[in-house]
This record gives sequence, structure tokens and C-alpha cells, in this order.
Amino acid sequence: MRILLYLGFTAPLLPVQAVAVLFRLPLRKRLPLWYHRCCCRILGLRVECRGPQSHRHPTLYVSNHASYFDIEVLGSLIAGSFVAKQEVAKWPLFGWLAKLQGSVFIERQGKRVAAHRDEMSTRLEAGDDLILFAEGTSGDGNRVLPFKSALFAAASARPGGQPLAVQPVSIAYTKLDGVPMGRYLRPFFAWYGDMELAGHLWQAVGFGRVTVEVEFHPPVTIDEFTSRKALCEHCQMRVAAGVAAALAGRPRDQPAPADGAAAEAHTETVNG
Repeated sequence: MRILLYLGFTAPLLPVQAVAVLFRLPLRKRLPLWYHRCCCRILGLRVECRGPQSHRHPTLYVSNHASYFDIEVLGSLIAGSFVAKQEVAKWPLFGWLAKLQGSVFIERQGKRVAAHRDEMSTRLEAGDDLILFAEGTSGDGNRVLPFKSALFAAASARPGGQPLAVQPVSIAYTKLDGVPMGRYLRPFFAWYGDMELAGHLWQAVGFGRVTVEVEFHPPVTIDEFTSRKALCEHCQMRVAAGVAAALAGRPRDQPAPADGAAAEAHTETVNG
């Protein structure tokens, strides 16, 4: 039923977004935000958001990656475009959706990433917010994999002559029908390794209502660090600490750790 609702909801919106993109209408940025919020409800994703989101445009959002559901979750909160691996562009349906949201497709290996820096920088210079999964792949949802510093090539962009805002974002799948989700249940929602997409998706949407916790950490710029690698390490530390705290069931009124000190944060719940 969820899959039928998702397909029935998505199909008529594809030509609407295509027209908005073709004529560069403001709707091309607003529609995906609304679309992803509706999809979260359809797919049974309850998104809990913590911490203030960057108010600067453009912003490069840097997140961990556990599941294809991350797209719906982050897309429901951020009016931006994703930085996706090149293979996604060839996927049926999901590839079309990614293109219609203006995704930047890159090869995430070594020196090949540098070739895409100019395209990302051009988008950022134009004021577009981008969402980057800095691990370069998806994990099992129980821990954060090392971030790849090569993926931070665009962080040195200076749109309008100002340093680019880079905001670390943590995403964690924490509860199923309101009950804390253990490490053995989490892979039913995390998609990684050689898991087959269709079978995994069919199984995942057959479960109950899943709580996904998202935490926006304080934005930084590359000017605050000695190198791109140092910026990468800072973002990884922030995101890993946020994921670990969410999975450990940190009280919602407890601030997130920030380099050993408490950081001011606020909470809100969206998507139901």
C-alpha cells in the first residue's frame, strides 16, 4: 500500500517539476521540499529535527549516509540539491527524481572527485545549497564511516567573495513504532554493501513507523581550519558524536557535545 501510494503521488508531479526546471521557476526549489515531506508521511518516517539550520545561502550540508530514506528525510528539511554518485543518474525513477532536483553527479573515487569541483562550485556560486554524503558510501546505520577529504573540494569556494558555510548534519534511525531500535533491527532500514535494492525496499516499507533523528551542528567555514583535511575531520567528529548520542537515546533537552563542551541546541518535530 505504501509503495502504491508513493508511486501514485510521485507520477503526476514529475511533469510539474520538469516544467518548473525547464523554465527555471521558483517552484523547482519549493516543490521538492513539500514532496519529500509528503513522502516521509507516506513511507512511515517520523522526522525529529534538532539544532538550528544554517540561514546562509549557499550552504554545503555534510551528512553521514545510512539509507536511501536519507534522501526523503534530508530533502524534507533542506531546500537543496544532493551530490550523488554517478550511477544514480541511470537508475529508473530514482535517477529521474535526482535529476529533477538538480543533483550533482560525481565519481567519488580519488582524483576523479577533483574533476567535479568546478561544477559544484558553480552551483554554490549561483546560490544553490548542496547536500553531500561525505562517507562516499552508505553504512549500516550503527556507526559513521570515515569522511573522504577529497569530497570537500568545493568547501574552498567563496561565493560572493565570502567563505562558504559548511554545516555538519547527523542522521540516525532510532525507533520503530516508538520503541528504541537495536543494532540488529537497524540494517532493515540501512542499505549498504551488496544489498539488493528492490527486496530491501519492499521489506523496509512493510515495517511500522520509523523515527529518524536529524541534528544540525553549528556551521563552520574552511577559513577556521588549517586545511581541507582538518575541516573534514571536524565534520566527521561532529556527525559521529551526534549519531552516537542519538542511538544511545540522549534526552531531547540535552545539548549535543561540541569539541568537549556543551553546544546550544533546540529541538522541533516535523513530518508528524
